[in-house]
Order: sequence, then C-alpha cells, then structure tokens
Amino acid sequence: MYPIYLDFNATTPCLPEVIDAMVEVWRNHWGNASSSHLMGLRAKACLEEARMRVASLMNASSDELIFTSGGTESNNTVLFNLLGLSASMGRHLIVSEIEHPSVLNAAIRLMEQGVSVDFARVNSAGVVTCEEIQRLLRPNTALVSVMLANNETGVMQPVSEIARLVKPRGILVHTDAAQALGKIPVNVRELQVDYLTLAGHKLYAPKGIGALFVAKDAPFTPFLLGGGQEKGRRAGTEAVALAAGLGRACELLSKDIDREMKRQEALKERLWQGLQQIWPHLRRHGQGQATLPNTLSVSFVGVNATGLLARCEKEFCASTGAACHDRSVRISHVLAAMGVGQEVAQGTVRFSLGRTTTEDQIDAVLAILGQQLKEVSN
Repeated sequence: MYPIYLDFNATTPCLPEVIDAMVEVWRNHWGNASSSHLMGLRAKACLEEARMRVASLMNASSDELIFTSGGTESNNTVLFNLLGLSASMGRHLIVSEIEHPSVLNAAIRLMEQGVSVDFARVNSAGVVTCEEIQRLLRPNTALVSVMLANNETGVMQPVSEIARLVKPRGILVHTDAAQALGKIPVNVRELQVDYLTLAGHKLYAPKGIGALFVAKDAPFTPFLLGGGQEKGRRAGTEAVALAAGLGRACELLSKDIDREMKRQEALKERLWQGLQQIWPHLRRHGQGQATLPNTLSVSFVGVNATGLLARCEKEFCASTGAACHDRSVRISHVLAAMGVGQEVAQGTVRFSLGRTTTEDQIDAVLAILGQQLKEVSN
C-alpha cells in the first residue's frame, strides 16, 4: 500500500502491542500514580513496571530513569542542569556541531546566561573525534554532550572513547541516544555516560513520552518544578499510559535487536546498490564509517532533492534531512558541519528504514526513483 514509509528516523508508528498496553491502562489503570488508594497504587505499579522495562533496554537501574515528555525535554534538562552546578565544577560546556536543535539551542541559551560554550567540529565523515574534544577542554569544563548516532547521516559517534578521555578529569558526559536506542544495543555502563536521552516516538512508542538516564552519582537539578513526582526529579502528573507504551516497546525491541539490525542493514545495502545503478552521480554521506543499520543518506548530485521527493510524495516518504528542516531550502547544519557543498547538500535524501520495511518495498522505491530520475535528467 502506498505511500511506502522510509522516514523512521523522523518518527515511528506505534507497534500493535504498544497500543494494547496503553489502552489497558486507559481502561483499567487510569488512577493518579501519586495517590495512595487502590487505583493510585495500580497506576503506580504500571509506571514502575514500565520504568524497569525501559531501564533494561540500556542496562540501567530503574532508579536511574526519569520519565519525561520526550527527547527535547530530556536534552534541555541535562544542559540547564549546568546552571545548578557549583562554581567549583566550572561553567564550560562542549557540544558537537551536529547535535539536535534541542541541544544546540539550549547551549545558545546557556551562553546568554553566562556559560562558556564551545561547539566541537566534525570531520568530513561526520565524526566528532577525541582529538577535537581534547583541543576544546578547559580546566573548568563541566559537561560534554555528544549524540550517540546522528539523525541525518546515521554516523555513530565515539561516545565511550570521549567518556574515557574526560571523566578522569571529573567532567560529566551526556549523550542524546534518541536515534540509537532500539536500533543497536546500548549499554550505559559500557558508554560510561552520566546522562542519556531517550525519545519514545523514535522506537515505536507514542509521541509525548521519553526518558532520561541519570547515573546514581551524577549531580542533578530538576528542570520542572511542582509536585514530588519522579522522586522529586520531574514534576507533573505521570502519563502512565504513555509510559506503559514506552515500556512495552522497549521490551519488544530488546528481544530481537540483533536479528533486526542484520535485516535492516541488508535492506539498506540493497537500496544503496540499487541507487548506484540508477544514478551515476551518487554520493553517500558518512561512507566508511559505522552507521545505524537503518539509515542511508545519499546525494543525487545535480538534482534538487526537495523537487525529487515532491514528484514521489504519493508513492513513498523520505526526508531531505532532519524532519524539522524538511521544508527548508537551507543546507542542513549537519551537512554544513561536514563541509558538504551546496550542490551536493541540496541533492541529499535521507532514507531511514524500520521494522515494517520489506525487500519488495525497497525494490518498489528503486523502480519509482529510476523512472523519476530518468524524467528529471531528460
């Protein structure tokens, strides 16, 4: 059935089991999880079961996980936490140039409030190197924030290596893992991070729910103030049904993550090989680097990607970059950071596959693109 969906990095559909889990809560466990009566206790039990399932996906403890409204809130919470740190911990922040706007714009706001911020550059392959982080370190550096995988190119970042570099100096480490969780194995112990961001709608759970991992020994100042929910770390009546959906999604994805990684990687390479056959002037962003198994960012050099996708919009869905820039003619900040020129950048399409993507769909998209590119070139 058209349109074929190849934009899973923008958002994912809720799995049927996730919807069932949420409906069960809405129907039978709709109490306030902060209430001490029976309905409240039932809701609280659902919430804590969900917390356990989400924590398990990243090898964290349940008490290290805070439910939030999504990735943006989680990222903002970590960066604005910097304002609550004592002067002895310093007020210098390092973030990479390719972060999500919820990190970049928060960093800019911190600059307005007196925090020193450096933006780590990436190399031409889209990687933040340890050498670049080393170059930017100061005696008063308090936090380094580097995403685990880029949402546009899928390029993996050396977060664990960066953590090993900076943590002996007492510097805190945050990673936005919204695009990585559920697609590849993620282990907070191996990453050695203090904070990690998760967004539900990126892993087949609903929009409006996310989570933040906060290591037991990491300093933390609440971002939202009010009641004592989430052990005083995040005020607001808990969205138990949404949390249950997120927990169910994490449980399901953890069961077959290795198999699904291999399947999507094979589909991605099938797409790449096919695209090479139909457009000779093709460039793959992040080629030679470890990338997410589902993400393929390519440029049809000499073609306007926005126009190309407009010709195909009734048949398949993809993106010309991050979803929030999809209607913009600006060069993506990620591609600009990589030094990609305007002609190449404007021809870039991001294909992001998912659990429902099939070989037949990949072949259908190749056939559609082959016809449209033939017409464009003529």
